[in-house]
This record gives sequence, structure tokens and C-alpha cells, in this order.
Amino acid sequence: MTHTASQPVSGTPDLPPAIESLLAQGPLLGPAWPGAAKAIAWIVLLLTALQIGRTAASLPFEQISGVMAGIVGFCFIGLAVIVRAMQTSVVRIDSQGLHQSWITHRSVAWEDIQYAKFVPMLFSKRLIVFRRGGRPLVFQSGNKALQTAFAHIALTYRRQ
Repeated sequence: MTHTASQPVSGTPDLPPAIESLLAQGPLLGPAWPGAAKAIAWIVLLLTALQIGRTAASLPFEQISGVMAGIVGFCFIGLAVIVRAMQTSVVRIDSQGLHQSWITHRSVAWEDIQYAKFVPMLFSKRLIVFRRGGRPLVFQSGNKALQTAFAHIALTYRRQ
């Protein structure tokens, strides 16, 4: 049975029974990205740094454009910020809703979910949450417990 705003929910007024049972042991907390995705991101960052260094060392100083060097440096810093955010990002599922730390914090309350879709990709299992009156949010899952929870949430809030 799926949860909609017009259906009464037993137990906690804001939580569907499937979500209540999912959280029976307490909030779920885990990494947003699996170890393999984090490792690949660090490898890409390292290879990018090595390539930038090799290219800069092979060119005479006069041929290096300040503007291009600034653009490459800015892009590298952006990539480093994303890799660092992947390393530290955490997903929390609790009685209030779904939360994920990232470059900015993502959060959605249970009552704001219109429907959800579980997308099992190669390195990252994702839950796309379509909110009532807002843009969709994507939550990442870095471990089996979160993946299972995402699948249950998607079944509970499937599109009708």
C-alpha cells in the first residue's frame, strides 16, 4: 500500500507504517557514497593534478597564459571541493525525513514527498525524491542498509 496525503496512516500521524518499521531500530545513518566511488574520485583528482603539473613543466613560462592557468586552477579547486564533499557526505533517515550533507545540505520531510524512485546505478544507488511544490532531490547511498531503506521508501512512495 502506498502513502498519499488523503490516506490515513496508523501509528505516527506523519509516517507511513512501512517507514515506521524501517526506523524501528532508530535513525539510519551511513555514507552517501560507496568506497569505490570515493576511490575513483581521488584517483581522478590525482591524475588531473599530475597532468596539470606535467603540462605546466613542459611549457616555457612565456607560453603559459595567466587567464588559462587561472581557469584550470579554478576548475581543479572545484573538483577538489567535490571530491572532499564526496568523502565526508553522510545520509540520515529519521522520523523527520531524509537528510544528506553535501556541498549544501539536502533535506526533505516525509510529508513533503510526492513520490520517490530508486535508481540502482553502477557505483551509486540513488533515491530521487519528487517533492510537493519543489524540485526533485537526489540522495546517494553508500552502503547496503541505506540501499535497502531507499528501496523501501521508493515502494512506499511509488507513483500512482
